[in-house]
Amino acid sequence: MKGFKICEEGSSIEKVCQKSGTLSLVAKGGSIEVLVQELRAGTRFFVQPGDSDDLMEFFRVIKGCLEVSDGKGTLIKPGDSFYAYRLEESVSLLTLEDTELLYVCSQPVFQYISRQIKELKELLEKVEAKDVYTHSHGKRVRDLAFAVGEKLGLSGNRLENLAFAGFFHDIGKAGVPESILKKPGALTTEEFRIIMTHAQKGAEMVEGTLLEGTARIIEQHHERSDGSGYPKGLKEDETTLEARILAVVDSYDAMTSDRPYRSAMSPRQAIDELVSLAGVKYNAQVVEALKQSLIEIGEL
Repeated sequence: MKGFKICEEGSSIEKVCQKSGTLSLVAKGGSIEVLVQELRAGTRFFVQPGDSDDLMEFFRVIKGCLEVSDGKGTLIKPGDSFYAYRLEESVSLLTLEDTELLYVCSQPVFQYISRQIKELKELLEKVEAKDVYTHSHGKRVRDLAFAVGEKLGLSGNRLENLAFAGFFHDIGKAGVPESILKKPGALTTEEFRIIMTHAQKGAEMVEGTLLEGTARIIEQHHERSDGSGYPKGLKEDETTLEARILAVVDSYDAMTSDRPYRSAMSPRQAIDELVSLAGVKYNAQVVEALKQSLIEIGEL
């Protein structure tokens, strides 16, 4: 029958996959697209403002459960729906279980989203290809930076950029030889100079991608409050709050991780070290927010 189509279970017009799940385009007509999005438990994603005032995105939870980062811990369960129309800032959601969503959009979005996923996968592969530590370190920094950012009042696009910057902050290390990254002893002056290039290189790598909003954060995450950091020796008031958050969280995770050249500190030892440097190397408010976040998740 012309104009009538039956879609078998599991069928799709197009599908794109990544580690966190899949996105399937199941129907389209005119400017409207109908998609099914499957997301693994523990996946954080963002509903973003559109380029047009006419954009409307509708989601219905088929299975699973999501938590909205609205300060109230609002849960969205199977059968519940949510939609975005003339959204002013990004909204963050976290899947608490493996989740499946029916996603209807008033404008074609599949190609745009699939391009985003492709760019993210390419960047992620560069991180994973370097070493396991860089990848797992990025995940931990992302999650902790997000918690600290929320505590300090960040929301919307700024919180989204902070989360992505947290995950990809060390992407510039893709250009650093493994012999330096995994060296068990002290680095030479020349080796440390090479290591220090990764912040600037990382910023350059995300320019022109969907993550270009993270470039300044990535570039500044090794700057310090007293101007002793790199690559530009900026002082606290010359850096973004997001970069100051990342500086503290990155340092904390590095301190509490085993590295080839030293054993890990305990969370308490690491926090005590950061507190002793608050107001000197690190922003004192950020250190306190990290401390409170760690208490809340039971790490301290």
